Amino acid sequence: MIFNIQRYSTHDGPGIRTVVFLKGCSLKCRWCQNPESCSHEREILFDKRACLSGCELCQLAVPDAIVRQQQQLVIFREKMRPNHFSALENCCPTQALTICGEEKSAAEIMAVVRRDKPFYQRSAGGVTLSGGEPFMTPNLTETLLRLSHQEGIHTAVETCLHVPWRYIQPSLPWIDLFLADLKHTDEARFQAWTNGSAKRVLANLCKLAETGKEIVIRVPLVPGFNADRQSIRSIVDFTADRLRAKEIHFLPYHTLGKSKYALLNQPYLAPARPLDNPEILAFAQSYARQKGLITTLRG
Repeated sequence: MIFNIQRYSTHDGPGIRTVVFLKGCSLKCRWCQNPESCSHEREILFDKRACLSGCELCQLAVPDAIVRQQQQLVIFREKMRPNHFSALENCCPTQALTICGEEKSAAEIMAVVRRDKPFYQRSAGGVTLSGGEPFMTPNLTETLLRLSHQEGIHTAVETCLHVPWRYIQPSLPWIDLFLADLKHTDEARFQAWTNGSAKRVLANLCKLAETGKEIVIRVPLVPGFNADRQSIRSIVDFTADRLRAKEIHFLPYHTLGKSKYALLNQPYLAPARPLDNPEILAFAQSYARQKGLITTLRG
C-alpha cells in the first residue's frame, strides 16, 4: 500500500530522485506531517469546505457509511470496508472527498521509477523509499531496493528505524544511503511524544553503524520535545561518539501538515506554532560542528 510517488524530488537524498511513499508506521509522532501515512489501510480525506450542498453521490455509493445529518456530511469511518473505497474513487466532483492509499505491485512501482533513470544518471540521483515507515512492509521494500540496485539506480531509505532488526536486515545489501531519524535519546520523553521506544531506535542505529553503511542523521527539532540544549547535546553526542556518523540535518518544526488532521477527523496534538528560535538553531549547528559533524539546517 502506497500513498504517493513523487518524481523530480531534490530533498530526499542526492540528485534528482523519485520518492515512493509507503503507508504504515509503528510510531505516532504528535508532529507527523503525513498523518495519512500512519495506517496500513486506505483512508478517507474529507474537506467539508469543498463539499457541495445537495450532492448525494458519495451517499448513494456507500449508504451504510456516509449520511447527511442537519445538512452536514457525516462519515462513519469505522464502517468503511475495502469495497467502499473502490466505490468512492472518482466519485466526488469537487474532490472534497478523496481516497488515500493504493495497492501497487513492485513491478508497477518500478515502472514509474525507471521513467527518470536518465535524470538519476546525470544528477547522481536515484530512488528513495519513504513513508510512513518503509521497513513496516519489509518484503516490498527489499524487492524495490534490490531491483533498483540491480539496475544501477542509487537507493536511499528515509526511516525512523522503529521496527525489529529482522525487518531491516534483508534490505541492507541493496541500500546506498540511510536518512535516519534520531528524535530523542530519552526513553520517557520519546514514548510520551511518539508512542514508541527510543531504546529500539538507538539499538538499531548502533547495529546499522556497525555495517558501515552511509548514514545521515535527521533531527526534527520540536518545541517542548527536543528543541533545547540538553536534548540537542545528547542527540549530537550519540551521533558523533556512538555512531561515528559524519553528517546531521536539523529540521525545524513547522505546522504545514496541520490541515491534514482535520481531513482525517483527527486531533492535532503538536505545538500550535512553528519553531522560531534562532538561538537554539544556532546552538544546534555550532555544537554539531564542534563534534566534527557536517551540519545542514532544513536538509
